[in-house]
Amino acid sequence: MAEYSSLLSDLSENITNEDLEQLKSACKEDIPEDQSNNITSSKEWFSYLEKNDKLAQDNLMYIEHIFEISRRPDLLTRVIEYRTTVLKISEDDEIDTKLTRIPSAKKYKDIIRQPSEDEIIKLAPPPKKV
Repeated sequence: MAEYSSLLSDLSENITNEDLEQLKSACKEDIPEDQSNNITSSKEWFSYLEKNDKLAQDNLMYIEHIFEISRRPDLLTRVIEYRTTVLKISEDDEIDTKLTRIPSAKKYKDIIRQPSEDEIIKLAPPPKKV
């Protein structure tokens, strides 16, 4: 549970008020407008999703979808990393359970990852002037 709380805290720190409005807009079919207006922080947003069975420690599909359609690959990647490291759900398992967001998340994961020494192209020094 500590890892899940840490994930939500990390996500919250990276969601601005402007981002929150965009995320709430992406959820407008699931959050009535009057209740959406009462949500003023990302922590309140996560809390609302949990109370309405859209988010749980082992059920992150909804926010993955919201992060994807809101064009937040950074947040989506953090959720995917949590699922693969903490919940131990491999990419093969994800595909088996028909989680449609995995292919797009996988490309973002590769963008964020640091290259290994073998992948770094080393340039030769410039020629010396005669």
